[in-house]
Amino acid sequence: MTVEEAPTAAAVAAAVAEAHRREWALVLAATVRVTRDLDVAEECAQDAFAAALTEWRRTGVPARPGAWLTTAAKRRGLNVVRHRGVEHRYLPLLIEDDVLPGPADDDRGAVGDLPDDRLRLIVTCCHPALARSAQIALTLRLVCGLSTAEVARAFLVSEATMAARITRAKKKIAIARIPYRVPPATELPERMDAVLAVVHLLFTTGHTTPSGQALVRRDLVERSMDLCRMLRALLPQDPAVAGLLSLLLLTDARRETRTDVDGRLLLIQDQDRARWNHQAIREGAELVREALRARPPGRYALQAAIAAVHATAPSWDDTDWREIVALYEVLGQLWPSPVVALNRAVAVGFAAGADAGLAALDQLAGEPLLAGYSYFPAARADFLRRLGRVEDARAAYEEALRLTENAVERDFLTGRLRDLG
Repeated sequence: MTVEEAPTAAAVAAAVAEAHRREWALVLAATVRVTRDLDVAEECAQDAFAAALTEWRRTGVPARPGAWLTTAAKRRGLNVVRHRGVEHRYLPLLIEDDVLPGPADDDRGAVGDLPDDRLRLIVTCCHPALARSAQIALTLRLVCGLSTAEVARAFLVSEATMAARITRAKKKIAIARIPYRVPPATELPERMDAVLAVVHLLFTTGHTTPSGQALVRRDLVERSMDLCRMLRALLPQDPAVAGLLSLLLLTDARRETRTDVDGRLLLIQDQDRARWNHQAIREGAELVREALRARPPGRYALQAAIAAVHATAPSWDDTDWREIVALYEVLGQLWPSPVVALNRAVAVGFAAGADAGLAALDQLAGEPLLAGYSYFPAARADFLRRLGRVEDARAAYEEALRLTENAVERDFLTGRLRDLG
């Protein structure tokens, strides 16, 4: 390669950033198989991405960035293993149980029915020995490559609290000698609730990013869809998996219409339904019918049923809000949650009028978990605006703005405030 052909620093940085978004989980999971130590594997993976910033300036961006990064990280991991001092030799490590080594330069493949390394990593992180919150947080950190601050925002806790939670979870995996493997299909269902919660939270984090300039992180959305399809292939008869895949498909079907050509947020009532992904809607509708046959129906099936009412309505005015309220009431009985109650209250406002919706929201005003949730004051602001209570609406929009870090949502709320005069 000539000097003239060498990529610029900006081009290399962009390529490394894209590789981090798309390849992080594969690189880390393959490196864990070498080190059997999550912290060391993370350091080696991070070193590989840092090395790429320099090496790719010299040699050019490789045709297969993930393979290059995986090889570099595994080599670093092998060096660490070879040079571990006496003080490290007796530390507890992950048990490499039933794990077959993949190709030296790329660890994407599967052996028999064994899924790729990402699922192996996510199931390890979701071991029953860990608390549920730790399972989800650790998987978001390791499998998705989210920063500790991003994971903390997803959980509505401080960054310090989340850092301590992740550290404790890593130590427990090592001390408990948790195998780094996907359990047999007969054992997998007992892990599914935690695994599905992880995949769902990954999707929601990508569907509307907690902060930044973009509304959607496509890489996280697509990663969660990939993981959910893997689970569907493993457990094709599991109604919870069918329900979650249906929910993701029906929700993501609107992705391309959620902003206008200038990047401004469009609410569902303002979106062009002809541009929705109707193939995904058909697949999701078929899956939700399958998932709802289970008794009692699972929470993902019920959420998917709500999404299906929206997705199959010919227009906003044709939306069956009473059906949506009824589904939220069943969901709230089976899976009580402040966010479910908030969504039900919003649906009540569209089914029975803004006064009824505002009254339902005000009943949730003392809920601690909604205190820092921007959608609560934003929903109140919308009902207050519709009722002509301009000053109250302005105060609610300002509160929502204080709690919102996503630039696209902030621009939308600022526009609503401006429209109030």
